[in-house]
Amino acid sequence: MYELKRIQQIPITIEKAWDFFSKPENLAKITPSYMNFDILSRSDAGEMYPGMIISYRVSPLFNISVKWATEITQVRQHKYFIDNQIKGPYKIWHHEHHFKEIEGGIEMRDILFYEIPYGFLGKVLYRLMIKNRVEEIFNFRSTKIKELFGSL
Repeated sequence: MYELKRIQQIPITIEKAWDFFSKPENLAKITPSYMNFDILSRSDAGEMYPGMIISYRVSPLFNISVKWATEITQVRQHKYFIDNQIKGPYKIWHHEHHFKEIEGGIEMRDILFYEIPYGFLGKVLYRLMIKNRVEEIFNFRSTKIKELFGSL
């Protein structure tokens, strides 16, 4: 299993951070355009809650479109939420989003655990391209968040 951790300090209130990052429709704003990110459906348009299912269409590699569905498994308002892939290109995708108030804003921490399917072939693909692509997506996200909100 692979792991990626990112920490970003943002000069906004915890309420504004939660309002932005807990809304699935805002994910497209911080995802590279080449991924053609599109929300297909969600189980509810209201507040995020444990059990919420969100279905997407994305093109993570070679412009190949895949369906991806995640379930919000845990939510603690203004503290964290966790989404797990229930259908998609990964064997495991467990993404934790943590928020903490700090002087002048918030600290946002992403913790991602993921595993590639296809055994040996998956390990080769990981080394050749998937590791770099996942890091590229999170780098883009960090840059876009700075553009939208600034940085500390």
